Amino acid sequence: MLISDVERAAGRIAGKIIRTPVLRLPAFDAAVGADVVLKAEMYQHSNAFKFRGALNKMLTLDPAVLRRGVVAGSSGNHGRAVAQLAERFGVPAVLVLPQDAPTAKLDAVREHGADIVTYDPGSDDRDAITALLAAERGLSVLPSSDDPDVAAGHGTVALELFTEVGHLDLLMVPVGGGGLAAGCATVAKALYPGTKVIGVEPEHGDDTARSLRAGRRVSVPSPGTLADGLRHRTPGRFTFEVNRRLLDGIETVSDEQIATAMTFLWDHGGVMAEPSGACAAAALLAGRPGAPGRRVGVVLSGGNIASERFEEIVRHVRSNDWTMSVP
Repeated sequence: MLISDVERAAGRIAGKIIRTPVLRLPAFDAAVGADVVLKAEMYQHSNAFKFRGALNKMLTLDPAVLRRGVVAGSSGNHGRAVAQLAERFGVPAVLVLPQDAPTAKLDAVREHGADIVTYDPGSDDRDAITALLAAERGLSVLPSSDDPDVAAGHGTVALELFTEVGHLDLLMVPVGGGGLAAGCATVAKALYPGTKVIGVEPEHGDDTARSLRAGRRVSVPSPGTLADGLRHRTPGRFTFEVNRRLLDGIETVSDEQIATAMTFLWDHGGVMAEPSGACAAAALLAGRPGAPGRRVGVVLSGGNIASERFEEIVRHVRSNDWTMSVP
């Protein structure tokens, strides 16, 4: 994947997405001793960056093929984006979602009229189920991350960010399937080769960190983490090759650190990030990697979380009683 792929994606989806805001919070700068810019993807359509990649992929399909419908496996955010886009294009959509997906994400898919097939993330193969449905119903598969067109669409997050703020010493990006990191790293290294790009995973969903250490794709047990959008057991084939080449490192964060970052963003900026969306900010607030004196970009990847769940997380942080259960 090249920056030209991301630039073509940006042209393809222009006018159909929201150019999300870049936020600056003085309290964040003071907390980490750096000049921090936050790319707020919770203000994107479907409340997450996933809308970009799903839209770019759908626009690359032959219209006759697209009319037959689409199927996608997702932890929730990609599913919501696909459902919303399918409704917009007037095509059928089937979403393969984990049976323990947050209710807010399931409801968001249903409200756009998509069909839902659930699976057990501890024992079922989501990709196999998705492929079977595609074959049985004649649908096109829309990967959530492990696809060049999807990753290029996700990379428009960084393209917008660098266009607005210029050079960054460090870019922090959450890593699930790896498409966002791959797209953003492709842009960063093309525009500013000296910019370090650091991926961030939950410590109980560190498949990319383990794979990078091993030099090959490895799987982890079904991740149990607050960051439901980052519960991947194995990195994608395409995205892992890109990230192995371009990422300068991976940091992992605990659920408590993620929840603390969510609370910080809310208290100091009124920003409601879901756990996955706050993951990169959590690493920076926890002092990893060292940022003092540097210019740092942080991708806040989404904000799909029920207000009751958000309030519960914040309440636990403020009471110093970290006994949260993972849904």
